[in-house]
Amino acid sequence: MPTAAGFVASAFGASVLTVASGAPVRAQAGEEPLGGQPPVGSAPSVRDFDYQIKYHRAFEAVLWNMPAIAIYSFRRSAFDDLGAKDNDIIAYSAPATPKLEALTANSTTPYITAFTDLRKGPAVVEVPAAGPDGSLYGQVVDAWQFTIADVGPAGLDQGKGGRFLFTPPGYSEPIPDGYIHVASPNYRIALAFRSVPAAGKSVADAYAYAKRLRVYFLSEAANPPRQRFIDPIDQRYATLPFYDERHFEDMHAILTVEPVKEQDKVMMGMLVSLGIEKGKPFAPDETTRRAMRQAAIDAWFFLQGWFDEVLARRVYWPDRHYVSLLQADRNRSFTFTYDDRIDLIERAAEYFWCTYMPRTLSDDPATQYLIAMADRNGQRLEAGKLYKLDVPANMPVRQFWALTVYDRATFSFIYSENNRTTLSSYDLDGMKKNADGGVTIYVGPKAPAGLEANWIPTSGKRPMPTMRFYGGTEALNRKTFVLPDFEEVA
Repeated sequence: MPTAAGFVASAFGASVLTVASGAPVRAQAGEEPLGGQPPVGSAPSVRDFDYQIKYHRAFEAVLWNMPAIAIYSFRRSAFDDLGAKDNDIIAYSAPATPKLEALTANSTTPYITAFTDLRKGPAVVEVPAAGPDGSLYGQVVDAWQFTIADVGPAGLDQGKGGRFLFTPPGYSEPIPDGYIHVASPNYRIALAFRSVPAAGKSVADAYAYAKRLRVYFLSEAANPPRQRFIDPIDQRYATLPFYDERHFEDMHAILTVEPVKEQDKVMMGMLVSLGIEKGKPFAPDETTRRAMRQAAIDAWFFLQGWFDEVLARRVYWPDRHYVSLLQADRNRSFTFTYDDRIDLIERAAEYFWCTYMPRTLSDDPATQYLIAMADRNGQRLEAGKLYKLDVPANMPVRQFWALTVYDRATFSFIYSENNRTTLSSYDLDGMKKNADGGVTIYVGPKAPAGLEANWIPTSGKRPMPTMRFYGGTEALNRKTFVLPDFEEVA
């Protein structure tokens, strides 16, 4: 029977439109279907669809892959530039200088990092217990840079140390007794710890304490090989992602090794058009390379602008201009994965400016990082200008505070004549103090006369000052303490 409204096919295939009254209305000759093509007179906005498609896919891929590319860059440079191999431990004998080109690194306590590949089997990381000789704070992350184990007093070991056992995807063998087992969703994992000096101990003591770490494969547990340590304190360790066509060479190196999650299959399908496909070498043609280069450049500019326009409004205190480095998702984690979506822009932005986030952000984080996005008048901090910050005598920390100044373009340390990147509570004895016991720190291209000890140089770069609170107290975490804003010095 004919419906109240719809098309009814005649015996000869002609279409008859039946309206609500039941009377058929025959389509007029020369009419077009409703839909199925663009409006009359339309024309394509581009001529080179090959480039356009590759550009858009590459741009979205940069945002999508940001966590993985940032951590892979550490591995690539360690192997290519420092001569490291899987299970070697890179341990700094002193706080890092600008030669560590890394996203918002610290230069107050020595760093430790290491890499391993679980395709070779489960790996063991032996962590010393925290105590009077020192303590470690840090994370072990997978190939997507999502934390799979917090380590140290706030971590899985609760500061007691022990043997962590990291197993690869799909591992089903029995887990031996005496291990803290962590199943990794990816093959290549990385760790980064800070060796925090204990009370009365020196940086040299912290370095010696760090050398108690061990990394080896479970197959070697009966007789672990001698641990190899690399100290890059005088070497350039260039860990920053590239924002040109090389970005995609690294992307290929990641994605052709790691398992593909269901949620990422659509993107992986699109990446085939860029020459990124499991089991195939990376050999893009000239058009693809041109599209990838411009997409990586544009993604960098997009995120820089997003920071100024969006992130800068998320202030820690409503009447100040500081933003927390730790921008967690709604679940207070750093995966930005929800039941219905992955928030690619928020995820990309977080991993654009920092690495090694905790697994979850607690109400009382072990460390807090507050970045000055503007001065007291709400004006963005600019290159070439001199600013000052009045640091109170009684800062809300149980351990120490540190002000580090980064280059806003790279989020890494600034090279200068003295290579000073940080002033901290460890430096108070050498700084000029104010009448109330606090200090004024100057940030800019040139120190005020007689205040060189209170100055962090910027060398013509746009500064991104970051106040780090180690062991923040309740006054910081409940925001009853308020840090003054930076002020421009005339």
